[in-house]
Order: sequence, then C-alpha cells, then structure tokens
Amino acid sequence: MSEFKQPESEQEFEANFGQIKPLMSQTEAYYESSRCLFCYDAPCVNACPTGIDIPLFIRQINSKNEVGAAKTIYESNFFGYACGKVCPTEVLCEGACVYNNTDVKPIEIGRLQSFATGKAIHSNRKFFQAGKPNGKKVAVIGAGPAGISCACELRMMGFDVDIFESKEKPSGLTVHGVAPYKITNAEALDEMKYLQEQFGFHVTYQKPVLSKEDLSVLEKNYDAVFVGIGLGNTAKLKIQGEELENVFGAVEFVEKLRMNHHKISVPRKVIVLGGGNTAMDAASESARMGAEVILAYRRSREEMPAYDFEYDLAKSVGVKGLFNVLPVEIIGSNGEVTGVKLRSTLDGSEFVEPCNWVIKATGQSKQAALLKLIDGLSLDEKGKIIVGDNFQSTNKKYFASGDCVSGGEEVVNAVADGKKAAWGIAKFLKEIS
Repeated sequence: MSEFKQPESEQEFEANFGQIKPLMSQTEAYYESSRCLFCYDAPCVNACPTGIDIPLFIRQINSKNEVGAAKTIYESNFFGYACGKVCPTEVLCEGACVYNNTDVKPIEIGRLQSFATGKAIHSNRKFFQAGKPNGKKVAVIGAGPAGISCACELRMMGFDVDIFESKEKPSGLTVHGVAPYKITNAEALDEMKYLQEQFGFHVTYQKPVLSKEDLSVLEKNYDAVFVGIGLGNTAKLKIQGEELENVFGAVEFVEKLRMNHHKISVPRKVIVLGGGNTAMDAASESARMGAEVILAYRRSREEMPAYDFEYDLAKSVGVKGLFNVLPVEIIGSNGEVTGVKLRSTLDGSEFVEPCNWVIKATGQSKQAALLKLIDGLSLDEKGKIIVGDNFQSTNKKYFASGDCVSGGEEVVNAVADGKKAAWGIAKFLKEIS
C-alpha cells in the first residue's frame, strides 16, 4: 500500500508533492553560503553546462548581495531559477564539489541559485534589455528551454524574434515534463514572464508548425529559423495489448498531471515500464497520487540508466523495483488493463503481474515527420537533426538545438546550447549580409 492518499484538493496535492528542493530562507542561505571554500578553478563551474561562476554568486549571497548573485547567474543561464530546482545538481555542480572528497555534505548550490534568482524575479529586478534593432528577424519553433534561451540571446543582439509554440503555455519541459515535486507551474511560468518582460520576444501559443506550407511562410518572412521542438510522444513498445485503455506514455502522464493536479485519478496499482529518469518521475508521481507502484526494468539495478538519487527518491515514496524482466504482453479484460505478462531475462520464465494502469517510460519518438518536410535538412539514423559547430543544420537557414539534436538531455544543456545557437545565427547572418 502507498503511504499517500489520492489527493482530492489542491492543498492535498501540494502536500503530497512537497518540493524536494524548497526555497531557502535568508538565514539558511547565509549559513549555507558561508560553507563555500570559493575554490580557485572551481570544479563546480566546470561541471555546469552553462558555466555559471558559482563561487562568485555564492560569495555575493554571503555578503548579502542577492541581486548581484542573481545577475551573475542570469548572465550565464536564462533559466537560472528553474535550473536551480530541476537540474540533477547531485551529478553536476554539487557532484563536483570538493567537499565530496572529504565526506562532507557538498554545498547546496541548486537551492542557493534558486534563492538568489527568486529574489530577483519576485522583486522584478531586471538585468537585461533588447539591443538596438538590426533589421533582421528570426523565427523560433518551440518555446522550450532551447528556444527561449536562443530568443533571449538574439534579442540582446537586436534581432526581432517570434516564437511559435504548439501548446498553450511556454517553457517546454519545465512546465509540461518535469515532476511537480521539482518545480511548480507557477514558479516556471513566473520566470518565463520575467524573461519576456525584459527581452520582448513575441510568442504565439497553440500555433504548431505542421506542414510544408507553414515552413514556407517562415522561410519567406524570416532571415533564419531556429528549431527547438524537443522530442515527440512516448515510443511504441509493439507488444500485444498496448492499445488497451489505461496504457499511457510516461511523458503524456507527467504532462497531464502537471496540468490537472488533483483532478487526475490514479488507480490502486500501477506498473511503470522503464529504467530511466522519466520512469522514476512517473513512478514517484503515481505513488504520491496514492497508488501502489512497481517499476519493471529489463536489466539489473546496476545497469539502470536513471541517476541513483532519482531511484532513491522513488523508493522513498514506496516504489518497488522489479529487475531483469521484459514485458511481452499487456493483459486486459473488457478493453481495460488487468496486468502485464513479464518474462525473466535470466531464466526465461514468465508470469503475470496484476495492475490497473501501465505507464510506458521506454523512450520518446523523434519528430522526423515534420523535420523531413524541411528541404536539405539532414537527420541521423535515429531521427535527430545533424548540426555543425554553430548549431547550423545542413539547410543553412535552419539552426537547431535541444532534445531534437541531442536526443534527450537535461534542461540546462538545452539552455546552454540555445544560447550558442543564437551566436551561430548572428555569425551566419552577418556573413551573408
């Protein structure tokens, strides 16, 4: 049985999904920042994909200059607040902290980062403004971390930027795909509003780019196009029973939960298929919604690609791991799921594990159908966009970064690469002007 009960109100939902990185108080931030050794050639900086000067912003917090700390962070990472909460700091900056070599708890860099940037957001302290207009226009497809980061950097260089987003809210994974116990909807959207007010990029929501005609309009009206569309829906397992009711993709489940909170009803028993970080999120979320959850993975615990801390978090809310098992059929009755037939990858034996829901966390499909409509755009064998050093595709007018190029990395990687793509766009348009 789960230790959680199905939440029936927003208050109960928030209690079940308490933030795993809650915001620090002024006192907590002061004492935590005082622990920093301000290392020369700090390994935490080298571990950060956006290269934030971490010792500097921590020193600024310690001297009660939170505004200066926020500026230091945002100059490197436009998603400074969100990344402080959703980044896997345990394996990035905090994982590189020198305290790990002395069996001392590493500095809580992520929480300090969100503390400082949160102060700037809530006091509406602005650090940037759009550059002098240069007469060039860039279209950005997708208002996720890569697209927003690219747009912010382009606006500082004087480009007009229009973003076309298929959903009704911005910020991609930070609103639609990250577990609610990592960041709330309000927090993610507050940062997006904060950025848009400073940089002045324009976003058209519920405006998917779907056809050759849509692309032709962008190519005609803009000097360059940036593609930051991320990945598609959960990939098919291609096993019998996958079409039954109550079989869901993990990314679709996470998004539905983020948008509807306590209005979602999760049944008594859920099986999550997969062993990555998305599987951990789906399992943890199902447990926090009151379900008994089994995580079934085809390889051993040691071979599971999820971060150790993500699996530990899932276990802490009652998720049980079932390893070395392969799903061969989803069993159902009257169109609904009743269980999953699993085969041991060790001895080949088969058994049925009863359940009411199946959540597939077995990877996401690429959006190759759309990408193949772009003339001259090359994709690799997995459907990812091939780009050069400046994130320019084989169609010179198109640039891309984020998951549609990487195949699936962290929010912070998309932010870093979106900014670099903006530099590539600027370089290209200067060369051809």
